[in-house]
Amino acid sequence: MSKPRPSEDLVRAVRAAGVSDERLLQAVRMTPRAPFVPAAHAPSAHQDVPLPIGRGQVTTQPSLSAMMIDGLDLHGREHVLEVGTGLGFQTALLARLAADVVSIEWWPDIAQQARRNLDRQNVPHVELRVGDGSAGVPDRAPYDAILVSAAFPDVPPPLVEQLRIGGRLVQPLGTGGREEVVSFRRTACGLERGRVLTLARFVRLHGRYGYGS
Repeated sequence: MSKPRPSEDLVRAVRAAGVSDERLLQAVRMTPRAPFVPAAHAPSAHQDVPLPIGRGQVTTQPSLSAMMIDGLDLHGREHVLEVGTGLGFQTALLARLAADVVSIEWWPDIAQQARRNLDRQNVPHVELRVGDGSAGVPDRAPYDAILVSAAFPDVPPPLVEQLRIGGRLVQPLGTGGREEVVSFRRTACGLERGRVLTLARFVRLHGRYGYGS
């Protein structure tokens, strides 16, 4: 029996994590991970593991990214904010599933690498910013969905304000180390907490409405 292609290894891992949305599975299948990790770690890109990217940061485990994206319930028409670009793999998945993506990264050098990665893979409809993701990107709000890839005990108020009524938000809640990844929905009365998608370990959220600089 022939060995599965690397992308199929990740599809299998995503299915095993409980994701069944065919659009999302196809996005994983069609998005090679190796171009979005440091060259030294490219041989491990087909494995469902986080990989270091510098600055004490790591990529999100692909199956975990898929679970979080699944929690946004994207249908293809959404205007999405991603807080924490990393090297762009999750951004590329979002771009395949939504109308457009605004992604903001705290570290300028990591953001620069992400921009190169996304350009080389011809990923369209992504606007990349460098700055304080805890404050969101207000000049591009409101958003239909927001994905936060760093941990804080509460959802930052600016992100709530920038989420459209009826919009969805997914964020790991905790102090950085062992978090509940929770889905939310914005209502006319505020943010309504949904279900816990999974438990996971995340880096801390930097910024004015996170852990400071």
